[in-house]
Formats: sequence, C-alpha cells, structure tokens
Amino acid sequence: MPPQSEPVASTALTPERILEATEEVLRRYGPNKATVVDVARALGVSHGSVYRHFASKAALREAVTKRWLDRTANQLESIVTADAPAPERLRDWLAGLFAAKRRKAGDDPELFATYSALIERLGGGSGLESVVNRHLADLTGQLTRIIESGIRQGTLAAPDPAAAAEAVFSATARFHDPVYAPEWSHPDIEASFTALVDLLLRGLRP
Repeated sequence: MPPQSEPVASTALTPERILEATEEVLRRYGPNKATVVDVARALGVSHGSVYRHFASKAALREAVTKRWLDRTANQLESIVTADAPAPERLRDWLAGLFAAKRRKAGDDPELFATYSALIERLGGGSGLESVVNRHLADLTGQLTRIIESGIRQGTLAAPDPAAAAEAVFSATARFHDPVYAPEWSHPDIEASFTALVDLLLRGLRP
C-alpha cells in the first residue's frame, strides 16, 4: 500500500516552504531557542540548503516576519478598493485591522507572542526594523488612500490626508498595537472601539 504522503524533503525546497517551516519552529521553540538547524531538520534537509535561500538567520527572521505582517495588509486591501463611501470603508478598515490582530493573538498565541518579542527588540536600524516600518507605511498608506477618496467624494475633509491617516492610526493604537493585546478580550472593548471610531469620523466630516 503506497504511503499517504511523501517525506518533506522529497519535494522541491522553496522559500515559501522554508518560511512555513520557520513559523512552525518559532511556534514550537520561541525566538530565543529556534535555530536554522531546527528549520532544516523540520524540512528534512541540511542547514546549508536553507542558507542557499536565506543568507543568514537574521534574513530568515526578516522574511518570515514580513510574511506574517503582509497577511494583514493584504486582507485590508480589499476594503480600500471596495465600492463604498469612504467613511464606511474607513470604519470597516479599522474594524478589519482590529479583528485581524485579535485573531492572531487568540488563534495562534504562541506565534503572536514570538513576533511580538521579535518586534520589541527593534533598534539600531536592523533589517527587522525596516520590515516593520515598511508594514506600518503600508497600513498608513491604505488609510491615506481612503481619506483621499473621501475628499474627492466630499464625504471626508482633511488638509493633509497623509497626516490625517497618521493621526487616525496613532489614535487607534489600542486596537492594533500588540502591546495592548491583553486588553482585547475585555468585555467593553467593542464599545470603546466604536466610540473612538465615531469620534474620529465626526472629526473628519466636511
């Protein structure tokens, strides 16, 4: 009787497969103990094979962090381009960001804690810091596009859409910054979120 699945190493090694394995290793061991050797072992290959795709442990961590962060931005893009009034899209985008962060924290707490720990170590112009900064720029860029479209529609008003986007993003940090994750399960968190978004939208009315 043929085996139900092939060994991991029997299929072509790709960056995507390496990143998937890296997530599992980080989930299992955490950022302090996980090594490239652990990733290679999970894939059934030598660590040299992993290094052919990612030059260093730091490069691998940057790539897997970017992959994790990009999932959120990609999910939110459909809200930015939706055929709906800008105020509605702005509310939906903020709600979507909050929901995505809560899913990550609730559905995969080990990996969420791992990435939060990695991000807390930012500093010194590291590659990981650049990855996070690009992610934040992607998110505020999406907000800027929504506000710009609202200005064109006459449903939103702001002298500087990019500055308004930065302000909205900062004002809602409680609902997307991982440091606030312990608060996301509080019974009154939804009411607090709605009250804040209502206030922001009133401030952006023409």
